[in-house]
Amino acid sequence: MTHLLSLRNVSKVFSLGTREVRAVDDVSLDVEEGECLAIVGESGSGKSTIANMILGIYPPSMGSISWRGDILPERRELRHRRAIQLVQQNPLSSLNPRRSVGASLRLALDVHGIGDRPHRRDRVGRLLEEVGLPADFISRSPAALSGGQRQRVAIARALACESDLVVLDEPTSALDVLVQARVLKLLAELRQKRNLTYVFITHDLSVVRNIADRVAVFEKGRLLELSPTEIIFADPQHPYTRRLIGAVPVVTGEEVALRDRLMENENAGA
Repeated sequence: MTHLLSLRNVSKVFSLGTREVRAVDDVSLDVEEGECLAIVGESGSGKSTIANMILGIYPPSMGSISWRGDILPERRELRHRRAIQLVQQNPLSSLNPRRSVGASLRLALDVHGIGDRPHRRDRVGRLLEEVGLPADFISRSPAALSGGQRQRVAIARALACESDLVVLDEPTSALDVLVQARVLKLLAELRQKRNLTYVFITHDLSVVRNIADRVAVFEKGRLLELSPTEIIFADPQHPYTRRLIGAVPVVTGEEVALRDRLMENENAGA
């Protein structure tokens, strides 16, 4: 079986003066076409380094990353950059403040040579409509938009080139709870409509509970646990995963019971 994306024995080592830091340590995992794989962990767990290696920003120090069965080169070709896109954490810093919304969206089409000028202009309008923004946003600057609107523009930009895989690096952490829920709903709808594949990077398990198919739990650069989302929440195997779930805010009786059971198990093993 050919996976959309595969990491095999991937490590990343950074040199800090005379000291070496292993940010990612011997990680192997696959991403299947059409799924949402969440990579979760606290700060320093290696999840953002994994994202940067998938995007080609960092080359692996060891191991390999494959796309549709072929090993990705360190210097990514244009077709790879088109196929794998990024939505960053802070939409304000990810959008050029000197460019209008329309210019930011057209830039991706220009770089990849998609369509002629009239086609690109029409496509920008359709992209805005697809992410729930009116066409007159084309002329607005990023500073004139709310956080949620800017993140919708960032999502539209990632979709402009008909990408296959979108890496979402903490895409809702800078948003308030209500806007966060709306953006997550939009991502779920776009994934279904376009048959997109997501790698969702986050420190918050509660964010991915209703969007991810599988969850990969990282700590200190190592992959501790990888399971379907419902199994991660119902029967987490690693103590670190249990601690993460124990910190998730709960609102239903079933969730309260799960939290209490996890805490009892943690205390019993202490």
